[in-house]
Amino acid sequence: MSEKEAIPGELPANSAIDVPSNGKFESWFEYPVRVQPHHTDYGGMVWHGTYLTWMEEARVECLRSIGIDFADLVLLGCDLPVVELSVRYHRAIQLGMAVIVKTRIAEVSGVRMNWDYGIVSTDGQQLYTTAKVTLVGLDRERGKIMRQLPASIKDALEKLPRLEK
Repeated sequence: MSEKEAIPGELPANSAIDVPSNGKFESWFEYPVRVQPHHTDYGGMVWHGTYLTWMEEARVECLRSIGIDFADLVLLGCDLPVVELSVRYHRAIQLGMAVIVKTRIAEVSGVRMNWDYGIVSTDGQQLYTTAKVTLVGLDRERGKIMRQLPASIKDALEKLPRLEK
């Protein structure tokens, strides 16, 4: 969506965190959330850091859905720290609302994994947040970036739908 195509009253997306070109989040992993009091600030709006927690929860559940349990990563000595993060808050989410955190892996390049996110209303009509997160595989014991992801992880990641170029 370009600035000229922005919906009145909404901030235009910037290039780092564009809304999908078709405006839809098809074939994305879905993680439902209901806003609880501890997710909000004193005004009843979701606190900005809560979105990051929801995105991580969605990512962990997405990985679990393809057979990668975070406990198994720990046993393999593999950490996946966030090395880059870009978030765009389009609309506020309020206490009591139900939303869907949508995620997909955009690209895997060596040990680098790029994830896309969209937080939308349960009917998909309202867009609240878009984000991109980059993770890298880290050898927990050595504290250094891995040369390559464990084969079991690479194989499982192939099961996820990818961003079409």
